[in-house]
Amino acid sequence: MVGFSESGAVSPGHSRHGQGSGSGNNGKKTSKKSRTKRGKRGRKRRNKKNNRNNRTPPPYFPPEAEEGNIEYKLKLVNPTQYRFEHLATQLKWRLQEGRGEAVYQIGVEDNGLLVGLTEADMKASLKTLKKMAEKVGADITLLREREVDYDLDRNTRKIAEVLVRKVPDDQQFLDLRVAVLGNVDSGKSTLLGVLTQGELDNGRGRARLNLFRHLHEIQTGRTSSISFEILGFNSKGEVVNYSESRTAEEICESSSKMITFIDLAGHHKYLKTTIFGLTSYCPDFAMLVVSANTGIAGTTREHLGLAMALKVPIFIVVSKVDLCSRGTVERTVRQLERVLKQPGCNKVPMVVSTPDDAVTAAQQFAQSACITPIFTLSSVSGESLDLLKVFLNILPPLSNSKEQEELMQQLTEFQVDEIYSVPDVGTVVGGTLYSGVCREGERLVVGPTDEGRFLRLKVGSIQRNRSACRVLRAGQAATLALGNFDRSLLRKGMVMVSPKMNPTICCQFEAAIVLLFHAKTFRRGSQVTVHVGNVRQTATAECLHGKDELRTGERAVVRFCFIKHPEYLRLGAKLLFREGVTKGIGHVTRLLPPSQNHDQNQNHDQNLQEH
Repeated sequence: MVGFSESGAVSPGHSRHGQGSGSGNNGKKTSKKSRTKRGKRGRKRRNKKNNRNNRTPPPYFPPEAEEGNIEYKLKLVNPTQYRFEHLATQLKWRLQEGRGEAVYQIGVEDNGLLVGLTEADMKASLKTLKKMAEKVGADITLLREREVDYDLDRNTRKIAEVLVRKVPDDQQFLDLRVAVLGNVDSGKSTLLGVLTQGELDNGRGRARLNLFRHLHEIQTGRTSSISFEILGFNSKGEVVNYSESRTAEEICESSSKMITFIDLAGHHKYLKTTIFGLTSYCPDFAMLVVSANTGIAGTTREHLGLAMALKVPIFIVVSKVDLCSRGTVERTVRQLERVLKQPGCNKVPMVVSTPDDAVTAAQQFAQSACITPIFTLSSVSGESLDLLKVFLNILPPLSNSKEQEELMQQLTEFQVDEIYSVPDVGTVVGGTLYSGVCREGERLVVGPTDEGRFLRLKVGSIQRNRSACRVLRAGQAATLALGNFDRSLLRKGMVMVSPKMNPTICCQFEAAIVLLFHAKTFRRGSQVTVHVGNVRQTATAECLHGKDELRTGERAVVRFCFIKHPEYLRLGAKLLFREGVTKGIGHVTRLLPPSQNHDQNQNHDQNLQEH
């Protein structure tokens, strides 16, 4: 075999070359020609392939969710009567899921593919959607239209995003609570005055005068108490405020959606009032106002930390942009972005500069806890104020209708946050209905008193946002008239519950805590002010399980004992405690009934006597 190969046998390649191309120069020419042709064909194929690869891939939304208030529809052109009835029922379901609001994406398939529609099909689809909305007692607002152009061979098509909102009936408007935080003099009250009164500020604080409740607030220009301001949006997404309505009742009557702003104090001296507002009034969102010319100063970091500790979604408004240069504003925004991206925050800042940004921010903010929209505006010039209004108009509720229904099925529980005496009405309490349903004339029990008892009472009239209301549902804030009930028997932190409920009261409780900051060490005997919901009372750390002391950043289960009177607490409730610079957060893990408290106190006293 070896000899045969060495004796001049040609390689297979040469053999084919000889057979296929003939001999001499002609063979060479034919070979070159065929290679050139093959090269051209190869280049064409490669170019075709590259063109396909370079084409923009079709854009997608996430696939449509079964639950929630967002519906995808490819097109709604001339449906049959049967189909129309089905579509109207589907719209009703989506509105129920969004508690009166739904968002329809037209030109989008169920899997999220953005197909888009021609001008004629889009017009016909919007017309059908309007008819569907009218059938279920709602209005539609076109939020935005976008062109979908991902294929060079197809004509430009559009997708539309439409807000469907129910026309208000019997005060069943959607109510969102927004806590307003920020350092003193950052422009919180002025911004609220401009939003709710409908008039720009004069640069000297005219807009905020209507918000102040006390003479010293008017004199100093600083908020020291919690005040509530309302901003409405009608079914078409138009602003409803005091510029056209004379009373709060008129605003409620013509609004489908209500934003209740809880204006909190910015000064460090009133920090306990600010914490009470955050823990007691259960805000859905928090708005942190930062002055563009001073940046992150004073209590700004503290307020941001409080909102994050209580897991309240937060968005930021940089105010007073008319007072400083564009460079100063950008420096403040960069400073905020740095703080938000720090490991302790882990937020994704999103600067809003166009109406399109505002729509996207509202939707992503509700879906993801880490998104933090940032607005830059002026209450004097009105710059970018409309972007904040667009954002608030579209902002959806965090809880869906299912969670709301579950809470309404439970027994009545109303948190007492404010107590007033009103001439010709008697004693009035303000607060939030945590669970159940409360009606006029309902009989409840209120407590616990200093002795740990609950007293019977009858609810007179109910007012929501300063207008009469017959039925109060879980999650809604209101004031209840109690007639001639003795005001001295009531205090903030009490609850009004159904007589069928057996409320658990305690003098001592255990909580799993994290010590956020302490100058030295937290140990047995330390006294702190504890905030749990609407409860605010000084408590002593009786015992640290498994540890002698705690330092900043450490965790433990601690048994606390209230020093004045028993309180009503719920298992799992968020807890925040402070004393001077000492701060900590946690949640209630165990409630010790009064009898057990008494036995433990006796044992504790005996131990002290022995020592």
